[in-house]
Amino acid sequence: MSHPHDAGHTHDHPHDHAHDHAHSHDHDHDHDRVHDDLSDVAHDPSVPDSDLSPAEMTRRGMLRAAGITGALVAGMSGMEGVTPAAAAAPASAYRGRGRGRPLARYWLAGDHHIHTQYSSDGQYRVIDQAQHAAAYGLDWLVITDHGGATHARIGVDLVNPDIVAARAELPGTLIFQGLEWNIPAAEHGTVFVAPGPGEVEVLKQFENAYDGSVKGASGSSPANEALAVTAVQWLGQQVDRRRVDDALFLANHPARNGIDSPHEIRAWRDADPRIAIGFEGAPGHQAAGLPAGYGPGSARGFYGNAPGAASFPGYPPESYRTWGGFDWMTATVGGLWDSLLAEGKPWSITANSDSHVNWSDTSRRPDGSDSAQFNRDGRYGGPVYAGGINLTAGDFWPGFYSRTHVGATSRDYRAVMSGMRDGRIWVDHGGLVKAMDVTLRATGGPGRGRSETLGGTLAVKRGTRLELVVTIDAQDVPNWSQFVPQLNRVDVVRGRVDPMSAATDRDRFTAPDTKVIAQSDTSGRAGRFTLTYDLGPVEEPFYVRLRGTDGNRSQPGFLGPQVDPAGPAIDVVGSADPWVDLWFYTNPIWVVPTR
Repeated sequence: MSHPHDAGHTHDHPHDHAHDHAHSHDHDHDHDRVHDDLSDVAHDPSVPDSDLSPAEMTRRGMLRAAGITGALVAGMSGMEGVTPAAAAAPASAYRGRGRGRPLARYWLAGDHHIHTQYSSDGQYRVIDQAQHAAAYGLDWLVITDHGGATHARIGVDLVNPDIVAARAELPGTLIFQGLEWNIPAAEHGTVFVAPGPGEVEVLKQFENAYDGSVKGASGSSPANEALAVTAVQWLGQQVDRRRVDDALFLANHPARNGIDSPHEIRAWRDADPRIAIGFEGAPGHQAAGLPAGYGPGSARGFYGNAPGAASFPGYPPESYRTWGGFDWMTATVGGLWDSLLAEGKPWSITANSDSHVNWSDTSRRPDGSDSAQFNRDGRYGGPVYAGGINLTAGDFWPGFYSRTHVGATSRDYRAVMSGMRDGRIWVDHGGLVKAMDVTLRATGGPGRGRSETLGGTLAVKRGTRLELVVTIDAQDVPNWSQFVPQLNRVDVVRGRVDPMSAATDRDRFTAPDTKVIAQSDTSGRAGRFTLTYDLGPVEEPFYVRLRGTDGNRSQPGFLGPQVDPAGPAIDVVGSADPWVDLWFYTNPIWVVPTR
């Protein structure tokens, strides 16, 4: 079907490109000196817009969009075609986007939120989680045991040998060490670093200095909010000082308790865009919604809460539920995620397991392994056979249901982190689709043939006509619930970029100019097929992203049918079987018009 408000048309045609390649046009030459000069001129307020060249004016627009100050400009180099916020990053941290961005040769599936026996509410050994992740098709995973007094004292040290041993046992699986940060004044977040000699030292120092629980800084206050910002900046400094090769932070289950306010999320992102890169678009604990009798009968994602004293008062009651298994901030077209994207700054979404204790597992903690023993030893004893099946747990094994797909240049740790930072991400539940390739390309004018993929920024002359090409490999093998998912519909979401929107209201959580512009019926499609959308001539900055569904549960979006005619339905507490409500989401591609 095609929605009446379509801003383009869909066409099916053969597609010859390999599905695991992102398309861009690379040029191997050094941009550094040229772009230092461009940045110097573009940032000089004494030079009026009318005196700038087109390239200088484009750079000035990006600087304005990013809110970059003179102190940050000195770190810019090699950044042609960047999404604006990335312009603040030192070139030593990662290469630029656009034409200078390398091809993503692989799409690697992973999970950045996993607990073990080193968490006060966990159960499994590192090797248990890693073996299951590998068996269920993941290429990478992050061990993120809870921050806290015991973990900060000994847990960070104790888990590292287990992670190192698991890396040796499973050489084809990338296993990061991280932690689940108690963000001061807010919720939880994943913090992880690239493996190396400094990984334990940096993580331990970070947790002891900046964890909200360790520091007694969990309450909502300006001082605690400032501590969280300082923490993000500190992580960036450790990369700059080469104590670790890389570090990333993503906010976890951001809408669950309503305590991640919009201005806090913006503050984390702006503190260091190299480090703070996104949040969970879909939380873990997806088995929690399975009805009682064969499941916990709770809320999907354990999103069954209500506003509290520390909650942001602007969030509506519906924000405390998942929608099609996704966090309200992501699931709402024109909502908080879109309000961030509409500022022209990158902010990625992910999906993961948040695995603590897994549904249908047959193990338990050993007798005598209790909280007192945990606090003494820094971990529980290894799990033992339970003699029965646990149908009340709310989690799935990593890779069993949720996947975050990252476009990487190679199969290594740094490449996964770079791909995540560059926004080359799409996520899905239940193996809804097998593979996906998304390309935005110019179809005419001097920019003809230029293209970008997920996370990228396509800079073309105003008036250039663009088309979005989506190639999907339909799923043809059963998922881990033993059925072959069927993709029913693909939606295109488009939003206007207004870099000044956050300047007027840092607690803004709507993007009025974002809406679903096209819906394509894909029911019955098999094999590889392509959808092409004519986006028309470029007149203003915008972004475009995708969403897809099995079509089993839909309702008009939270902001109304004129914005989203058939979005995910709000999940029912006690009856939200995740296997009959599958969705995928992609990160955006931005477009910047030039003169």
